[in-house]
Amino acid sequence: MIQQINLLDTVEAENLLKMQKLSYLVEAAIIDFYDIPPLKDTLISLQSCRETFFGYYLEHELVGAIAFQQVDDTIDICRLIVHPRHFRKGVAQSLLAFILSTEKITTITVSTGSLNKPALSLYNKAGFVQTGTLAIAEDISITNLKRKKG
Repeated sequence: MIQQINLLDTVEAENLLKMQKLSYLVEAAIIDFYDIPPLKDTLISLQSCRETFFGYYLEHELVGAIAFQQVDDTIDICRLIVHPRHFRKGVAQSLLAFILSTEKITTITVSTGSLNKPALSLYNKAGFVQTGTLAIAEDISITNLKRKKG
C-alpha cells in the first residue's frame, strides 16, 4: 500500500530516516562516493525539508519511499529509496508508477549518480531520457533525467 508519510510524526520520520540511510549506503558503495546529502540527514533536517513523501508499506512496515517537490505541472523526484531487504521486489517501480500516474503532472525530473546502473535502468525503463550530467567531485557525476507525459 502506498500512502503519504507524515514527517511530523516522530516515529514515522525516524523509520524513514533509518531506511534512507541504509538505502543510500548501498548507492554510496555502488558509486564509491559517501558524501551523498541524504546520508547526512538528521531527524530535524528530514522533518524540515520541503519535500512530499509517500511510503510503500508491506504489512504496516515501511519498505520504500519516494519524495518530490512540485512546481506547477512539474515534479522533481528528490529521493527514491528502498530498504535493502526489499530490493528487486518491485517497490521502486511501484513508487515511480504511483508518481507517474499523477494526473496534473506533465514533466518529471530526477537525478542519480551516473554510476548507479540499477537506478538508471529503472528510470530508462520508465521512459526517462538523459538531459545532462554534472560533475560533483573527481570521478563522480550526477545524471539528470526527464520524462514528459503524454
